[in-house]
Amino acid sequence: MVNSEIGFSSLKSQGTTFPASILEICKKSDGVILGPVDHNNYPPLKDGGLNPSGLLRSKLNLYANIRPAKKYPNVNGLVKNIDLIIVRENTEGFYADRNMYIGNGEFSPEPGIGIAIRKITEKASKRIAIKAFEIASSMPNKKSKVNLHAIHKANVMKLTDGIFLESCREISSNYPDINYSEMIVDASAAHLVRNPEQFDIIVTTNMFGDILSDLASELSGSLGLAGSINVGDNLPMAQAQHGSAPDIAGKGIANPISIISSVSMMFDWLGAKHKNLLLLKAGNYINLSINEHLKQNKYLTPDLGGNSSTKEVTSSILNIINNFE
Repeated sequence: MVNSEIGFSSLKSQGTTFPASILEICKKSDGVILGPVDHNNYPPLKDGGLNPSGLLRSKLNLYANIRPAKKYPNVNGLVKNIDLIIVRENTEGFYADRNMYIGNGEFSPEPGIGIAIRKITEKASKRIAIKAFEIASSMPNKKSKVNLHAIHKANVMKLTDGIFLESCREISSNYPDINYSEMIVDASAAHLVRNPEQFDIIVTTNMFGDILSDLASELSGSLGLAGSINVGDNLPMAQAQHGSAPDIAGKGIANPISIISSVSMMFDWLGAKHKNLLLLKAGNYINLSINEHLKQNKYLTPDLGGNSSTKEVTSSILNIINNFE
């Protein structure tokens, strides 16, 4: 495993927040763990301010961002029950730092005018739909049929979301055992609050997925619980769903469960891809340890109503893992 320095420290030492050498290391790795980065405060691109998250997603072709949201034991969520997975397209949409082959999808032709381009392609829409249906097909049979919702705004963005929906419909025909339906994004936000149990899998475009996954995770109890992985066809990148939280930086009170859960998802993905039982066991043990930690209700960070530190929560989970075998 290689620990690599990025961000402001590498900007100071190498003139860039993401050195090219680190990208090459990531390309040769089996998996990547990316910690939270405060890229909103990076300097402009011309001054070395590269967004590591967007860069890795595009350069490693990590086109799917998989974000579960579920109710954990002893966690007071804002809804009674939630257990869903949001499958978010990761490489285009309104995300200006990654939706163009060369250049940026956001620009100003003259002072006081800003233009943003939303790129939606049939290729990317079909492959994210396939990923969502594959995940739906692998879910435990807790229902007679798994529900998969394609979330869109085709009533306004008829061309771009039209391409996305047509792609989802075409892929859905190959999965007759999945209950496929469509919902407008603003309605889906309301339904997530009112009746989240109707959702099993949500597939959607980049920005809608980013917003809805934060909503779903907060409804489940806290964004600090939200694991997330970015995957393509070759390797996974574990990345906590939340950002850098500069308001609590340096206080030692951030909830580490999101990144720990993300690593569990990374092991699950690698274990399934390579048929490696040891990696699958590692992912399962981490998951079980998080659940047991929350059941004990002893060490909780402030976002969950406690006063424990990041280190205390991490130590608690590690102690539980060590007791498995």
